[in-house]
Amino acid sequence: MSHHHDHDHDHCHDHDHHHHHEVQSEMSFEEKMVKLLDHWIRHNDDHAGTYREWAEKAMENRLDAVADLLNEAARLTIAINLRFEAALAALTPEKPS
Repeated sequence: MSHHHDHDHDHCHDHDHHHHHEVQSEMSFEEKMVKLLDHWIRHNDDHAGTYREWAEKAMENRLDAVADLLNEAARLTIAINLRFEAALAALTPEKPS
């Protein structure tokens, strides 16, 4: 089963990201994690926005149960981002002034 949705990023989901081999090989594991977490957060934000847009469309079409489920999916997606943001904060602790 395939799906389609509109947004402006590559959606092959090969999240090993094998491009830019020279740059990535020079990055530390922590730097790679920061980049991945940043990407996942942006990706999830995009999806949460899409879920909310379609929830609104579902409401306009009197599909309240569907709208509720899509809004819940958006909330769960944002909850996942809170975990990613915590992981990012653990990787990039603030430096003392």
